[in-house]
Amino acid sequence: MALYVQKFGGTSVGSVERIKAVADKVKRFRDEGHQVVVVVSAMSGETNRLIDLASQINDEPTPREMDMLVSTGEQVTSSLLALALHKLGVAATSYTGGQVGIQTDSAHTKARIQRIETDDIQADLDDGQVVVVAGFQGVDDEGNITTLGRGGSDTTGVALAAALKADECQIYTDVDGVYTTDPRVCSKARRLSGITVEEMLELASLGSKVLQIRAVEFAGKYNVPLRVLSSFEDGPGTLIVAEEEEEASMEEPLISGIAFTSSEAKLTLLNTPDVPGVASKILGPIADANIEIDMIVQNVAPAGDYTDFTFTVAKNDFKQTRSILQDQVIPALGGGELRGDENIAKVSLVGVGMRSHAGVASKMFRVLADENINIRMVSTSEIKISVVIDEKQMELAVRALHTAFGLDKDSIQSE
Repeated sequence: MALYVQKFGGTSVGSVERIKAVADKVKRFRDEGHQVVVVVSAMSGETNRLIDLASQINDEPTPREMDMLVSTGEQVTSSLLALALHKLGVAATSYTGGQVGIQTDSAHTKARIQRIETDDIQADLDDGQVVVVAGFQGVDDEGNITTLGRGGSDTTGVALAAALKADECQIYTDVDGVYTTDPRVCSKARRLSGITVEEMLELASLGSKVLQIRAVEFAGKYNVPLRVLSSFEDGPGTLIVAEEEEEASMEEPLISGIAFTSSEAKLTLLNTPDVPGVASKILGPIADANIEIDMIVQNVAPAGDYTDFTFTVAKNDFKQTRSILQDQVIPALGGGELRGDENIAKVSLVGVGMRSHAGVASKMFRVLADENINIRMVSTSEIKISVVIDEKQMELAVRALHTAFGLDKDSIQSE
């Protein structure tokens, strides 16, 4: 007998028929003698509907009331799934996040889990019940409902699996695992049987939408076996493992996946005085506005008097960042020319195999050059290489790199 925490996303519970199908799947696990905790998202589109209702009432809703509102979507799903399980003769009880003891801080709409009380859940499991939990939510120390941010049901699932010391946390989605890249962009993408937590964190942070970053962080921190599966078809999915387990295999793959995003914008300050602390003077006011910076490149003129400073931000932060640079930073520096570009894309190679293989960057640059794709910026880490290119060339770059690094279906990777 094993203990599984199973999380079902919005598309997986998007209709009454799909909720019934989830109940059938859960029942099969119970019939095999396993204990099951199910975490559910709101039905597909429900959270957006609730947010839209709020905007029709008040265009500046308070975060506390938004948490009260949007948390109801998951509560509806959990109740419906419990009812569906009852219909199949399976003992089940639905709970809100607060009722199962998920305690968070008080940062409404983006709360972080602080602790989980598991005694009541364990008692229900020992009593033979399926525990159905509304994902994405908890309560703070004052009893206020909080939410964990969009996609937070993944975090709920992994956090519960960690607290309960589950044998596996299974994330059921509308895809059957983690792919080498998005199959909608590259038809030759293939499903990975396994990937390390470190690689999955990089892919998630670089644009892959399969899992929420915080959920992967939880899995890595607490060593939770995490598997991505399809709600709609049976299969092994993709197992996300600790790196030391992956390294037990005979040979590391060079590249595990290619991530890409067109949701960033680039800003450059030209001819700014090259003085100590210039980077802090540029980025400090941006950080004060709670705007996150991604890639950074600084070029100093040969004479050392001036510097060009380039960085990227999320595209929806572009206008505010540009205003901060124009109104605060350039006057404070005593000069500089500002340029911006919203038509960029970031393409990234990810793989733990880079640690033991030389020449990945040179091969990547050669492949892009052969396709006449100009590189604007480069950023590297131990297991990642990212480049910024023109947005219109993003899909071409992904397909070319996918083939060159042996990721296509039925191909063998080469160094």
